[in-house]
Amino acid sequence: MRRPRLAVAALVGPALVVSALALPAASAAAADPPPRAEREQLRSSVAGTLPPPAGAPYRTVLRFATYNVSLNRPEQGQLLADLQAGDQQARDVAEVIQRTRPDVLLLNEVDYDPEALRVFVEDYLGVSQGGAEPISYPYSFVDESNTGVPSGVDLDGDGSVGGPGDAFGFGFFPGQYGMALLSQHPVVEDEVRTFATFRWVDMPGARLPSDPSTPAEGDFYSPEALEVFRLSSKSHWDVPVQVGERTVHVLASHPTPPTFDGPEDRNGLRNADEIRFWRDYITPGRGGYVYDDDGVSGGLPVREQFVVMGDLNADPADGDSVPGAIQQLLDAPRVQDPAPTSRGALEQSQLQAGSNLDHVGPASTDTADFGDPPGNLRVDYVLPRRDMRVTGSGVFWPLEEDPLFRLVGTFPFPTSDHRLVWVDATVPGAGRLPGPDVAGS
Repeated sequence: MRRPRLAVAALVGPALVVSALALPAASAAAADPPPRAEREQLRSSVAGTLPPPAGAPYRTVLRFATYNVSLNRPEQGQLLADLQAGDQQARDVAEVIQRTRPDVLLLNEVDYDPEALRVFVEDYLGVSQGGAEPISYPYSFVDESNTGVPSGVDLDGDGSVGGPGDAFGFGFFPGQYGMALLSQHPVVEDEVRTFATFRWVDMPGARLPSDPSTPAEGDFYSPEALEVFRLSSKSHWDVPVQVGERTVHVLASHPTPPTFDGPEDRNGLRNADEIRFWRDYITPGRGGYVYDDDGVSGGLPVREQFVVMGDLNADPADGDSVPGAIQQLLDAPRVQDPAPTSRGALEQSQLQAGSNLDHVGPASTDTADFGDPPGNLRVDYVLPRRDMRVTGSGVFWPLEEDPLFRLVGTFPFPTSDHRLVWVDATVPGAGRLPGPDVAGS
C-alpha cells in the first residue's frame, strides 16, 4: 500500500506534499519592487497557477532548474532556527532563485525539515530579496533521506558500527543534506514514487567494490552489509508534475560524491550505479528490476515525459568519478543534454588556474566552484527527454564585474559552491499555459 502523503498543515510524517499553500505574493515589509524594465524581464511568480487576464499572452515553455543550495547545518533543527532568526545565506539563495524564476526547482543539500522548508518558501522566496521580485511555489514535495540513517553494520570498513560513515548515506543526523522539490504546477501526489530502500545488490550487474587485499570480486562489503545496503545515498524520486494536459516526471537524486574512500573506490562505484539507476528506469526493457518504497516494480512507462535533475556529482571529462559514469545518462537514446553554460564559469576557471588548466572538458559548462584539486567541475544537470524542445539554458554564474556576482562570490561563498542550472523546455501535448513567453535570466 502506498505510504500516505501528508498535507503541510500536519507538518509531520515521513513524506510531505505541500499543496496549494497560501503564499504571499510579497511581504508588506519587502523592499521596493524592481524597476519596470527589470520586471518585464522576469516571469510572473504565479505563471501557470492562475487564470490569465483577458488578452494575456500564452506560453508552452517551462523552466526546470536544479540548485545545490548548501542549506545544511551540523545539528538537527539548526536550519529551522537559523531561518526563523534571519539567515543571510538563505536570503542570498532566495535571491538567486528569484532572479532565475524556475517553474520547477529541485533543491539539493537542504536538511529534511518540512517546517524549515515552509519558512524558506514563505519568508524568503515569498519576500523580495535584494530588490528582486518575490516568487511563489504553491506546490512542493519533500521526503526523508537516507543520510544519517543508521544501517546497523560497518559500511566504511573502520571495524566499528555507528557514526556518519555507517549510515545508509553519509550524515550526522537523519535527513542532513536532503532534497526538496518546489513547483508552480500541481504535484500528482498519488503517483509519486520514491526508491530510498532499493538495495544496491538488487541492481543487475551492480558495481560492488572489491577488497584490494583479496583476489575475490565484490567482497569489500560483508554479506551482512550487502543484505541491507541501499543504493541511494539520499534517495531517488519520481515526482509527477501536472503541466496543463500532460504530466512531466521529475526524476530527482543526489548521488554520493565519488571521493572520500580508498583504493576500493566504493563511493565512485556507488555514484556510477546511482546514475545508472535513472538510465535503466527510463529505458524500455531495462527497468523491470526496479522496485519502489511501496513495493511496486517496473520502470517509467515509455510514453511518459521526464526531466532528470540533480547534483549528480560526476563530470563528463574531469574529476574523480568512474569513467563513463555520467555518460550513462548523457548518451542515453531518450535523453538530451542542453549543456548549459555561463561566462562566469569560464572566467573563474582562468582566474583560479591550478587544476582547471589541466581539465579536458569545457570550462564554460562548469557548475561548481571546488577547491584545488579537483578544480571546478560540471556536476549539476537538467536533462529533458529528447522530444522536449529546448529553447534556452544557462548556469547562474555572473562575471566578477556583474553586480550580481555578490550572490556567488568566491570561497567562502555567500550561497553555495554550486550554481543554479536551468533549462527552458516545451512539454509536448501540454496545451497552452497562461503566463508570459520565455524570459532570459
